[in-house]
Amino acid sequence: MAYGYNGKILRVNLTEKNITVEEPGVNFFRRYLGGRGIVAYYLLKEIPEGIDAFSEENKLVFATSVVTGAPVPGFGRHSVGAKSPLTNFFGESEAGGFWGPELKFAGFEGIIVEGKSSAPVYIWINDGKVELKDASHLWGMDTADTKDILVEELGDRKVRTLIIGKGGENLVRFAGIASDVTHYHGRTGLGAVMGSKNLKAVVVRGTNKLNFKDEEKLKQISKEFSEKFRSNADNSSHTRIGTSGYYFGANDAGSLPTRNFRSGHFDELEFTIDELHDTLKIKTEGCYACPIRCKQVFKAEKPYNIDPRYGGPEYETLAAFGSTCGVNDMFSPSKAHELCNKYGLDTVSAGVAIAFAMECFENGLITKEDTGGIELKFGNAEGMLKILEMIASRDGFGDILAEGSKRAAEKIGKGAIKYAMQTKGQEFAMAEPRAKYGLGLAYAVSPTGADHLQAEHDGAFDPALTGYSHAADDTNYFMKGIYPLGLLEPVESLSLGPEKVRLFTYLQHNFSLHNVLDLCMFITAPVRTMKLTQLVDIVNAVTGWETSLWELFKTAERATTMTRCFNVKHSLKVEDDTTVPDRLFEGLEGGALKGARLNKEEFLESISLYYEMMGWDRNTGIPTEGKLHELGIGWTNSEIR
Repeated sequence: MAYGYNGKILRVNLTEKNITVEEPGVNFFRRYLGGRGIVAYYLLKEIPEGIDAFSEENKLVFATSVVTGAPVPGFGRHSVGAKSPLTNFFGESEAGGFWGPELKFAGFEGIIVEGKSSAPVYIWINDGKVELKDASHLWGMDTADTKDILVEELGDRKVRTLIIGKGGENLVRFAGIASDVTHYHGRTGLGAVMGSKNLKAVVVRGTNKLNFKDEEKLKQISKEFSEKFRSNADNSSHTRIGTSGYYFGANDAGSLPTRNFRSGHFDELEFTIDELHDTLKIKTEGCYACPIRCKQVFKAEKPYNIDPRYGGPEYETLAAFGSTCGVNDMFSPSKAHELCNKYGLDTVSAGVAIAFAMECFENGLITKEDTGGIELKFGNAEGMLKILEMIASRDGFGDILAEGSKRAAEKIGKGAIKYAMQTKGQEFAMAEPRAKYGLGLAYAVSPTGADHLQAEHDGAFDPALTGYSHAADDTNYFMKGIYPLGLLEPVESLSLGPEKVRLFTYLQHNFSLHNVLDLCMFITAPVRTMKLTQLVDIVNAVTGWETSLWELFKTAERATTMTRCFNVKHSLKVEDDTTVPDRLFEGLEGGALKGARLNKEEFLESISLYYEMMGWDRNTGIPTEGKLHELGIGWTNSEIR
């Protein structure tokens, strides 16, 4: 028997109202494991080259992994993928919470959604039974209100939901998908793909128990984590303040994106981390089987009414609507977070798109006549919130920004593209590449466009790091965490030579493994509590397989290579990797790292070195035939040649 997973993939054709179940077999699940692996497999095999992301031929793939739902911290995530309407390349996003385990308890590892419904619908999955139900009465509703009605309509408060808001319905190219309202698939515009299919929600309820090969081993690992995580500085901080503390740390370090990535320090920041939480936080929440409980819940009545049903902002949102837009108070970014969760928008792309517009406004490329009378200058919080509402509704100038900053820049013209902080069409996350050179490489070669979660960031492995105060047995806690990968020497943050490229490549495999296993990156080494070798123990205890760190990392490399094949199939060129904003080669205007910049020649050479290390052609970036066969995916050759 199969342990830990059901072996079933659900296929739902919305055009034909046809529902089928596929069972790919044990070798499929061992080769691809789940998450990114399963998403990339189906998207690469089944989506024709050259299609529009909003066409019926695009497909949405929802996937868990063979270990999702194990009673161990971090294994409650799930993946969603499609051809991205923002980049026209591989689109993928993970979210935490409870939806992924619930799908497993309902009997399925994943769902392939294809076609387009003639009217709004939602998918209802209840212990193996699947229905398409009318969602006309839900269309146009906010995400929390939609969930409330679904709970009442289905008569079960324990249902788990994936829902789009009006951002997805209006095909905003960076619309997200709300997982039980407060967890989010934010990046790459997958909510807009749901909207294009008239799919309002995917609702799941499962009561079946998963069988594990060695449940006692899983309990032991979970118990050990629960006993140790509070002695890890990062994990204990997450328990107290989520990731919001990074906002203030980045400002001190000179790496906080400020005024559309011009500076690394926000001089006008007017509140502290304690003031933020003392004023707005009412409680914390968590994800499946995780004791950390890093989700912050905010509430306020003035100057804005902030609805706690939508949770609270973490670092990315605070920075996107705070320093990046030059807004210095704590309330406006928190309200922007609520609006994004309500309407189903990626907070990162939304904030950076608005910051782009602010810089265009201040340089005279757009005027109040374009913005509907809004003086869209840095620091104008009211203008920021108004434009955010207009984006969700595609109203006025919001309709232009709803296309993403790259397309908006092309529409505006006048050289506006230089102010668009994006790669492949996806906006930068709130991590400054001129402070962490490996991050510049990550933004360039990420299959989804700019993404800060391609690898653990450079600072953890800088020789200036003296170690964690909580790790008395080693002078460099972070380096010790990656010794099992054969990475033994630290590398400076502000370097981009062969040693940094090797470090990045190995660590990209590590983060890809997290996306394959649908594992939270805030759980594991090198920065957090759980050791990488324990992942092997967990997979073996769940499945009964005799796997190894080698096999798991080859699975991760296989998945990343398939995303590359998908992008090549859909016309990716080397120029899509090497074209980044010129701002990266200009010095930071302020902060502790004032003047820091990437060297363009070194940056371009790092991309070529990365290609070679991945087994891709140095000049074209196309995976070699031998590499694809070595990874056991020789079938992909016919997709890209």
